Amino acid sequence: MILTASGFVVFLLCMPAVQGQNGWGATYSSTQICAVKGSTVEISCSYKYPSTINHQVNTVQKTFWFTQKKDGELVDLTTASEYSGRVEDLCENNRCTLRIKNLTESDSAEYRFRLKTNKDAYTASPGVTLSVTDPDLLVIGKTIVHQSNSKAELQCHSRCLLPHDPSYIWYKNGQNIRGETFSHSVYFHSADSFSCALKGHENFPSPSQCVDGQTCNRVIHTDRSICAFKGSSVDISCIYSSYESITDGFWFSPERYHQGQNSSQPEDLSEDSQYRGRVQILETERGRSTLRISDLRDSDSAQYLFKFKTPSFEWRSDLPGTTLTVTDPDLKVKVKVQVHSYSWSELQCYTSCRLPHGSSYIWYENGLKMAKKTLSSYSVYFGFASSYSCAVRGHEDFPSPPVCVTGQTCNRVIYTERSICALNGSSVDISCTYNGYKVSVKSKFWFSPERSHQGQNPSQPEDLSKDSQYRGRVQILETWRGHSTLRISDLRDSDSAQYLFTFKTTSFEWGSDLPGTTLTVTALQVQVITSTVHQAYTYAELKCRSSCSPAGVSYVWFKNNKKIIKEERPLYKDQFYPGDIISCALQGHENYSSPLIYALKFPVVSVSPSDEIMEGSSVTLTCSSDANPAANYTWYKTDGNQKLHPLAKERQLVFSSILVSDSGEYNCTAENELGKRTSDMISVDVKYSPKPPSVSASPSAEIEEGSSVTLTCSSDANPAADYTWYKENQTLFQGAEGSYHVTSISSEDSGIYYCKSRNQFGEINSTSLFVDVLYAPKPPSVSVSPSAEIEEGSSVTLTCSSDANPAANYTWYKEDEDSPKASGQIFTITDFRAEHSGSYSCGAKNKIGRQNSTFHQIVVTGAWTSRAAGITTAVVLAVILLSIFLLIRKKKSAKRSSEPGEPHSKQDLNQQLFRSQAYTLSYCRSKTELQSPPEELLYASVQFSKNQSDPLSSNIEDSVVYAEVQFNSAAPRSQMSATEDSTALYSTINKTRTQHESAAHHFY
Repeated sequence: MILTASGFVVFLLCMPAVQGQNGWGATYSSTQICAVKGSTVEISCSYKYPSTINHQVNTVQKTFWFTQKKDGELVDLTTASEYSGRVEDLCENNRCTLRIKNLTESDSAEYRFRLKTNKDAYTASPGVTLSVTDPDLLVIGKTIVHQSNSKAELQCHSRCLLPHDPSYIWYKNGQNIRGETFSHSVYFHSADSFSCALKGHENFPSPSQCVDGQTCNRVIHTDRSICAFKGSSVDISCIYSSYESITDGFWFSPERYHQGQNSSQPEDLSEDSQYRGRVQILETERGRSTLRISDLRDSDSAQYLFKFKTPSFEWRSDLPGTTLTVTDPDLKVKVKVQVHSYSWSELQCYTSCRLPHGSSYIWYENGLKMAKKTLSSYSVYFGFASSYSCAVRGHEDFPSPPVCVTGQTCNRVIYTERSICALNGSSVDISCTYNGYKVSVKSKFWFSPERSHQGQNPSQPEDLSKDSQYRGRVQILETWRGHSTLRISDLRDSDSAQYLFTFKTTSFEWGSDLPGTTLTVTALQVQVITSTVHQAYTYAELKCRSSCSPAGVSYVWFKNNKKIIKEERPLYKDQFYPGDIISCALQGHENYSSPLIYALKFPVVSVSPSDEIMEGSSVTLTCSSDANPAANYTWYKTDGNQKLHPLAKERQLVFSSILVSDSGEYNCTAENELGKRTSDMISVDVKYSPKPPSVSASPSAEIEEGSSVTLTCSSDANPAADYTWYKENQTLFQGAEGSYHVTSISSEDSGIYYCKSRNQFGEINSTSLFVDVLYAPKPPSVSVSPSAEIEEGSSVTLTCSSDANPAANYTWYKEDEDSPKASGQIFTITDFRAEHSGSYSCGAKNKIGRQNSTFHQIVVTGAWTSRAAGITTAVVLAVILLSIFLLIRKKKSAKRSSEPGEPHSKQDLNQQLFRSQAYTLSYCRSKTELQSPPEELLYASVQFSKNQSDPLSSNIEDSVVYAEVQFNSAAPRSQMSATEDSTALYSTINKTRTQHESAAHHFY
């Protein structure tokens, strides 16, 4: 039969098989059948046989179905105990049907039909292979687009035979939705995925299926169930996809988060304390996540799921994940006997638990290890006396029970229990069944390999009944033949060991390689079931328990070493105060009480080292609290707002290289099932040498002369640093305060400053700080170059200098002129002339203020051009000649008028001459004033020398005649320039006389 829908194809294999031989034959309706656990299956066969054999009538006497032999005989399934009440064999008209109900995984086998007549027998081979498995479901869908909505018609199919009239469960995006039938109609979005499951088989849903495309939201777990051994590792994987980018993804166990603080929220297993150090999350490829759990424990048996979140979506957890079962190896040896051979069989080491990949096996024959047998199957040519067992390497303590290849009378020892746990002071029974093949047992005893190795002959087992350690505590009981019991009383911790049974016959000895029963002797423990912490006490429910849980015993409770009357149950509720101690014991075994438990005492905090803590050193804070159950510790540090921040969940808080920022107030909490207590605060003060100082000046803007200035040095140090201020290596100030004050700063205070910060752990200098004091210009000074006599037409440079910060700008002025002559520090007149004479000054100015120099006058005496000198000479000569002429004339007139009397005196003559001279000079001056400005006024003194040849002159006494002479220069004005220098000019200009000149001119 072929089912098709939306591109999916499911094949149900129906291949008839016909066997025929001399008229014998059988036809199976199907040779391969897949069925779901719990369902019912029918295996049918039509047969034929010859009506006569050797001319004799051949009639059917019996038909039956079988899977194996027992004692050399094929076993009719209707008589097999494992099929009791579940099997029907229906035969009619040469057609037989085997109906098996409530299928289990162990029903997976090859089923063959057997026909027996009065003349012969026939077995149809090969038979029908039945595979009993979990539902193998698949969602098949087709989409219907109606206007703007998309609708899907979904069907839940199985490749295997399903139970009659099943009910279904439908899931959308991992969440359970309504729908109980084979088909389901639903509106959907492109991001949606769908899955289905059978009711009663919810742990085996179909993989989530996208209806539109392959990028919907979905999680598909690789395995629905995994069985793993204690102590081994397991990988639980899934593939996932998302319609949007994933913001978070993690593995969780519903059983675990139901026990957490927030039972409605899944807890990331990587953060679960139960799995700490044993869980890894591997993402070997995009969209595939693997949860790896190592060192498996019984408590790890649970369901594990993966979920993810996007900004607008969260995968739901209604859809089952992977169920992990942690157990000891549950091995069995299956014997497949060859139908036509009574001495050759194939042995198969089988377990319902999935073994780790690449597992290696160990085979035992009659209790002895067989060399070089490491595969799960083993073909053996056996004897009827031999028994066989197998184990998985690494789990040798859990072998399969020995099996006889044929029959039940082979040599073998089967232990009732592989492991037993018992309490201190109690008694234990360790039992086994044994059998010797067709011979009587000569000797038998119990022994412990651990004790035998300590004996005189380590290679020979030692009978425990003769061991001094067990004297008076051991009994060997044989309640019936083939059943032996070792009873050990008054158990001690040292009795924890492996115990084996061995026997001997006249020709055989049972080997001791095959493990026996492991006994573990433990003590009682008080477990806290629930607790409520109050300020002064804790109210708790306690349970007296151990890894062994004996039934039908009474308990005794002790509080503060006093027996609590009328409390014989394993549970005990009460209020417990700090310092209370509690224990329990089995009634009649009060000497073997549990370890004491007690409420928490207030934690004590210590610091190591206890003296000063230096930055960079190793520091350990230890929190100690006497508690049982052992306390869990948490360290806290207070911030500036006195809020506590958790730092570590360890008993010790270790700083391998402590930082300055680690200084502060710390405390710890100790917490167990009986309460929580908080320690006092402890202060951690980290000492350190000064950090590089920072320096600053106040005001931070421009500093003007005369203002108040503060230099500040600041350095982080513990203990606080002392400071020293320096100016260019000259110590200015030293003290605990880092400030240096200058009340009225001057220009001399400008310079480079720095400070030093120092405590007992070190010292360090700051960077340099330049203090720049601004001030107005000082009174300027003026210099002239050249400083000697200045020739007319030469270059004259005036320079103005003034101390100022910032540097001054200069301006040149001439007296009685409103406009500045020039700007700049240097003022240069390249062609100096008489009109440049006068008083000059300079002004110095910056943004702080200004200063002017005094006026510097340049006085020109006889400094003229050659033309001016010629005019002067001519005028002087004219005056002289005129004076002589007037004098001579005067004398002649005097002679004529003096003839009647005495002549005029010499003084009168001089006075007359002076008046004449003065008149002449006055005349010249008036003429000159009309032609030249007043500032060019020159003063000259004229002196006449005696001329011996001149009789008139020789008769006149020497006299000085002063004349005021003004020159009018017709020469062009000279050029002036200003440069970076300036001066006030003082000059004396001399005119050289010739031999014919009789007057000396002196200019001031």
